[in-house]
Amino acid sequence: MSVSAIIHLKERRPLCGLARKNQVAKYKKKRARELQHDKFRDAAGRIFDRVGDKLEGQGKTLLYGLGGIILLAVLLGVYFKWSNRKADEARRALGRAIAIASAPVATASPIPGAPTPEFSSEQERSQRAIAVFQQVANKYGDPYRTEARYFIGALLLTSDRSKGMSELTEVSKSSVAEPAALAKFSLAQALEADGKYDEAAKLYSELAALKSEIVTSDSANLRLAGVYEKQGKKKEAVDLLFNIVEPSRKAKDADGTPLPASAAARDASEKLQKLDADRYAKLTPEAPSDSPF
Repeated sequence: MSVSAIIHLKERRPLCGLARKNQVAKYKKKRARELQHDKFRDAAGRIFDRVGDKLEGQGKTLLYGLGGIILLAVLLGVYFKWSNRKADEARRALGRAIAIASAPVATASPIPGAPTPEFSSEQERSQRAIAVFQQVANKYGDPYRTEARYFIGALLLTSDRSKGMSELTEVSKSSVAEPAALAKFSLAQALEADGKYDEAAKLYSELAALKSEIVTSDSANLRLAGVYEKQGKKKEAVDLLFNIVEPSRKAKDADGTPLPASAAARDASEKLQKLDADRYAKLTPEAPSDSPF
């Protein structure tokens, strides 16, 4: 007997045993919900009618207005529940794409104990990740769309540089702050790597003035100092480095305890020492560490 014939017979066979019980139970639940809905609707209608009879003219209008507010509140509740579910779905989708982009790649000399490579090359991994990020960008709204576009632009830099830079340029103009700042930072780094120092310096300066939490002013100024150094502008580079390190040496919390230096401040301190030892010596001494090690 063919598969289609078997399926046809199964479709015609009456429900029996547990299957029938499940079907009945589902029907009961459905009808209970319907009846409960009808009961609520009827009760609500009676209440509105009774109160409405007592409130003539403006009173009745006010009652209907109150009903509209209640309905609006219910609709808003449904919307926010749907919106939260959609946001969770978008975050999971974005997380899957990021996991693909950071998955291990096979190398000529595999590291013992490292995770099993999922891709044979970085290009293969990049192509797969870009495809998934594009699905996120096509399906969901902001901020997930812009975040996905940022990752697409960053990944394209290794396979289609001009297209990647074009994508990053567009994302850098977005009103979604974090991916816009990251896109501008990646774009500045790409321009710096291409030897376009003036353009890179302009973007780093804009980022430093932006005071973003995701790309801090110190991080942007540290890169800008590096560009100045490549341009032979030693004084400008030294001034920037000094102005990164000095405030970090003086920073304290509300209790007056010195704050730990950021990674950018530590890197700036090392660069300043190498670039200008005399200026480095003028820094406020580092606060002693509480660690015994």
